Amino acid sequence: MTNANAVPQFFNKNLFLLILCQGLYLTNNVTFIAINGLVGMSLTPIPWMATLPLMAYVVGAALATSLVAKVQNHFGRKTSFQIALAVASFSTGLCAYAAYSKNFWLLALGTAIAGYYSANGLLYRFVAPELTHSSFREKAVSLVLAGGVIGAVVGPNMTNWTKNLLPTPFLGPYLVLSMAGLLGIVIMHFIDFPKEIKTDKNTNTGRSVKEIICQPVFIVTLICSALGYGVMNLLMAGTPLAMEICKFPFSDTAIVLEWHVIGMFAPGFFTGHLIKRFGSPIMMRTGVLLVFISIGILQLGSGFYHFLFALAILGLGWNFIFTAATTLAITSYRPEEKNKAQAIINFFVFGTMAFSSIGSGAIIASGGWNILTLGSIIPTAIMALSLVYLYFYQKKQSVSAA
Repeated sequence: MTNANAVPQFFNKNLFLLILCQGLYLTNNVTFIAINGLVGMSLTPIPWMATLPLMAYVVGAALATSLVAKVQNHFGRKTSFQIALAVASFSTGLCAYAAYSKNFWLLALGTAIAGYYSANGLLYRFVAPELTHSSFREKAVSLVLAGGVIGAVVGPNMTNWTKNLLPTPFLGPYLVLSMAGLLGIVIMHFIDFPKEIKTDKNTNTGRSVKEIICQPVFIVTLICSALGYGVMNLLMAGTPLAMEICKFPFSDTAIVLEWHVIGMFAPGFFTGHLIKRFGSPIMMRTGVLLVFISIGILQLGSGFYHFLFALAILGLGWNFIFTAATTLAITSYRPEEKNKAQAIINFFVFGTMAFSSIGSGAIIASGGWNILTLGSIIPTAIMALSLVYLYFYQKKQSVSAA
């Protein structure tokens, strides 16, 4: 196996195949977001529980982060990712059966199991720098995240085309996702990952979790990664329900979600260049500003174009925050600490997403869409404050170094 970091080349076969895997991962995510709340709403008599299957997906992912780190450490990247894709195929098949048999709790179980795949898929962005030269780190992260454009286009359109293909509504999309998991296993087989040093109890794995977390830079990247994903998920998960309540046809919802996910991932083709030029903190601050603008648009009304423009801008803001936070986080831990550091970040990301998923359905059912959008200002403000803190911390560090 060739060590990709030893080759001074940016775009290569391995990075291209990882981008395809990212596309399949986002196809899975976007489809789940588009249909799980609607299927849940049709299967449960209690409205606030409609997004419970979506919450189960991210709770399953949060609970899987520690296990994923151990499996990656023991088996390596490739085998771990292939196991996850097999789990994806099985779990979406289970969701298909749940929709067919009209079993709400089986649907929640299926999506919880699928969370194991999600916990692996969210690591693709960290793998990107390992597959190319270290000087292209920002661009590699950005470009792999850009692979989500595949999911942005395929997910909503595939769902729209297949939702009524079979007598049971939304059975088709789940079956397509099951086949996509098998396709992912084949693609992953052809990726050559750098040789990894597997560790055991007696091997030095770097600093303790407490030492890693207590670094100011790591704290800010953790806050922005988790809350950036949380706010985005809160509004994104609530959008299909809000548009359903507003009597929009599903085809309109699919268009909004498609442009939202395009906003999330299409900027990946240039975000890496911007990070390299302006730095991660500036890009994170720009992302937070865009999230505030998105919330403002949603407060203006609930027409189709309010949803469309707000969700597209929200996606762009998320891209800047998440890509820059990932790039900055990589500088705060050592190579031997990567599994535990990445597990910490992803645990908090999925934990925040879990609360935002169930909170989305509960808030819409009890208080309405406007209350949901107003509430999203709080975590966005916390991100802004953390970035102000980072600015003054780094300024102080620069003065001390001088």
